[in-house]
Amino acid sequence: MLLQPNSFIFNLGMATILSIIIGIERQLKKKPLGLKTCLVIGIVSCLLTTVSIEASDKYAEMYIRPMDPLRLAAQIVSGIGFLGAGVILRRNNDMISGLTTAAMVWGAGGIGIACGAGFWFEATIATLLIIFSVEFIPFIFKYIGPKRLRERELKVKVTVDAEDKLTNILKELKKYKMKAGKVRVKDIKNGEFQQLELVLIVNEKVYITDVYYALKQIDHVINVEMESL
Repeated sequence: MLLQPNSFIFNLGMATILSIIIGIERQLKKKPLGLKTCLVIGIVSCLLTTVSIEASDKYAEMYIRPMDPLRLAAQIVSGIGFLGAGVILRRNNDMISGLTTAAMVWGAGGIGIACGAGFWFEATIATLLIIFSVEFIPFIFKYIGPKRLRERELKVKVTVDAEDKLTNILKELKKYKMKAGKVRVKDIKNGEFQQLELVLIVNEKVYITDVYYALKQIDHVINVEMESL
């Protein structure tokens, strides 16, 4: 029967369902790789794996040596690497984004290969573990893990009108329990003003606007630019 476990239709259906789960997770987060991409990857990976396995039996008599049933599947893994590289971006703030999405591309291909080879139960368990790992484990570790996991980084540019007040700004940041890192100082407008560029490490529960207003209240601060990393 067509819908028996390990039949082509059954394996293809399992690959489709599991790819939908992965795709929806990315789609909800507005990532460049979404539902349609994951479906194409999972379904085609399943198809090529099935073709590879079936072809090794069908055309084995034409070759002196036996054919590798997973030869095509091995090439799928390499090919997906190029697709995954396309979603890794380097943003203007020198931060790298898209690594998780690229890994999900690779994962969707692996799920399709597993279903195509008839390991649909293992593919189901792997899909559930992937979703749990991406969605829930980071949330859990924010509460039971190191304090650093409950902090976030803000890229800040502070412009002051007095050269000897830069140190005071750093001291004021400590009063607000903000950690400063990657500090850079430069003159602007022919030395008339000084600009302090730094990365602030704050608790993730602190609103960005509160940090902005706190910096604006420091003496001699005339301009503040801020973005979340």
